[in-house]
Amino acid sequence: MDEQPERASPHGGASDGEGAPEISVRVWRLEGGQAIEAPDRLASEEPLEIRLRAGELHSRVAVTMRTPGADRELALGFLFAEGVIDRIEAVVGSRLLHDDWSAPGEPSNVLEVEIAGNELPDLARLERHFFATSACGVCGRAGIENLRLRGFRPAGAGPRVTARLLYSLPERLRAAQELFAATGGLHAAALFTAAGELVAVREDVGRHNALDKLIGWAFEDGRLPLSDTIVLVSGRSSFELVQKSIAAGVPILCSVSAPSSLAVELAMEIGQTLVGFLRDGRLNIYAGRERVTTGSGEATSPV
Repeated sequence: MDEQPERASPHGGASDGEGAPEISVRVWRLEGGQAIEAPDRLASEEPLEIRLRAGELHSRVAVTMRTPGADRELALGFLFAEGVIDRIEAVVGSRLLHDDWSAPGEPSNVLEVEIAGNELPDLARLERHFFATSACGVCGRAGIENLRLRGFRPAGAGPRVTARLLYSLPERLRAAQELFAATGGLHAAALFTAAGELVAVREDVGRHNALDKLIGWAFEDGRLPLSDTIVLVSGRSSFELVQKSIAAGVPILCSVSAPSSLAVELAMEIGQTLVGFLRDGRLNIYAGRERVTTGSGEATSPV
């Protein structure tokens, strides 16, 4: 098996795939009634096929559109969050394979993860998951039931944080988004301590991929569960993002936009603090308001 990539930096993510996270293009900008040709940079978007191997058995697990870079973290985070693997010791290694749709010499977009043993886990549940959509209420409630079957329990006490601290997180995230600054076209997921210190950030064209990369980094680094932390995601918080963060033990999940109804339902059932519209010095708390104080030490309460 190929040598595993070096451990990624917390704040950037190693480009352990072969593709580039951004590309250069020429555009025509219209300014003041004049057309100006100028260079521009775009976030790359390419398919990644995740395969699983155990001994002589192998299977395709998923295909996702992602920004190349931190592909191993993405695969590990996805496999952990979906309950396929539950400990890093079970991972023997990973390697990039040449896919069937790329021309010779083009970057590989297939990552195979090898696990210990000679049998693959039951992947039928994942097949059902990928035919579902975030708009499918029945599928979402089936996902909640699946979390129960996987043994998820209500979140622990977790940290208590001030609203003022939460207000400061989006700016800290934006300052660390190197690829977003260059392209303006990426989502991000960031891990903070209860004191607001930025621990790690991952970027991707997909919100789910960014969180998978972050969880994969924490999983490989032996940091799970993330029981005393805050996670901030760009965009909205969907049911899937709440599910993934709960799998990683995150007690406080924040987003800069709105949550979905199923995201709120799941957060309330598990006891996770779910914050939305965290921007411009304001926020909404949809679940778990006991962990957020006004600054005087008192938990937030209705006015």
